[in-house]
Amino acid sequence: MRLNRRHFLKSTSIATAGAIGLNSCNSTPVKESVDYSKLDKILAKPVLKKELFRSPVIIESLELLRYKNNFLCRVRSKDGAEGISVGNNAQLQSVWPIFNVRLQPFYIGKDARDLENLFDELYVYKSNYKLQNLSLWVPWATIEFAILDMLGRIAGKSIGELIGQIHNPEIAVYRANNYRGKTAEESLDGIKRNVAKSQAKAVKFKIGGRMSKNADYPSDRSEKLIPMVREAFGSKMIIYADSNGSYDAKEAIRIGKILEEYKYDFYEEPVPFDWYHETKQVTDAMSIPVAGGEQEPSLRNFRWLIGNHALDIVQPDMFYFGGMIRSMKVARMAEIYGKPCVPHISGSGLGYLYMMHFVSAIPNAGPFHEFKGFNKNIPLECQTSGLISKDGIVKVPTGPGLGVEIDPEFIAKHNVVT
Repeated sequence: MRLNRRHFLKSTSIATAGAIGLNSCNSTPVKESVDYSKLDKILAKPVLKKELFRSPVIIESLELLRYKNNFLCRVRSKDGAEGISVGNNAQLQSVWPIFNVRLQPFYIGKDARDLENLFDELYVYKSNYKLQNLSLWVPWATIEFAILDMLGRIAGKSIGELIGQIHNPEIAVYRANNYRGKTAEESLDGIKRNVAKSQAKAVKFKIGGRMSKNADYPSDRSEKLIPMVREAFGSKMIIYADSNGSYDAKEAIRIGKILEEYKYDFYEEPVPFDWYHETKQVTDAMSIPVAGGEQEPSLRNFRWLIGNHALDIVQPDMFYFGGMIRSMKVARMAEIYGKPCVPHISGSGLGYLYMMHFVSAIPNAGPFHEFKGFNKNIPLECQTSGLISKDGIVKVPTGPGLGVEIDPEFIAKHNVVT
């Protein structure tokens, strides 16, 4: 494994035990000679700290609530405990029936302490495995977050403390920007405004056209913008670029060399996410760290990507990948190979809060984490954090569960979805 990847990997303090050497790779399938035993051992290790709960926590009700295009999940135990989560509203508008028809009936009467152990059974229930992707994992994660909120309130622990040790009570953020469709000059103006608001010491912006088969949007925007951003922010700014799978391997490598010339700090999703061998081909050709995993739905595919060093940085999404427990398994696999975890966050609801709790509990967190601004549409109170980016730093809530209280009047506006 390359250990000379500029600021990003240098700025992490993770161990590099168990690294496997890379072979050169072309577009033909790779002959695997990887020993997955270490990764399989990690996958078998429990995440949720069941020992925090001496008595059963039997789920009596599990409801999906909706007000306009906002979705909440509310879970209650037979003993009267309650947990609330805010869903990924952008996706639940399309896939909410799966919550009610395929998942909700399964949980009634189950012991919430067995949340992690129930995964395999729920995966097979009503053939849910046939739905693997956003349609399954987004409602699945929405339920998990509500149950973790309830369990945290019972135990008096934050969600991070339920799934790991607290390594990162504060999180440095990078400001994410998306100005595709605008000129390089217009894009740079928007990036500058967002960085100024968040006071972030790192920034990420979009290049390419998004799954565009090498087309830029507009033409020549990316090659013009890459040096402009570096010049605008100077040599000390940490800068990331995200192509959202815009390129084939040859073009991705060409663009990657430009990013290397201007000393960028990671290159996200250079080829379509499910082009696994091409992803490895790009990674092998680059000195800039290659990041990916936002769209990945499969734990086993992450195992391949990590074991074969096809990615330098793993980026499971808390919603798209089905919650924190599955994502923790990805982070743990990455850790034993000296790879950082920089989770992706979905842009609606309270995704940033779920990301923060997850990052608080992983030892191999990257130096900066995604920030798209705080959601002001959900009224809530947090006693332990101002939930603001001050000098590019956000404090993780330390209260029980999610650590916030959503306005009861706002919750009351929601109706049960049937």
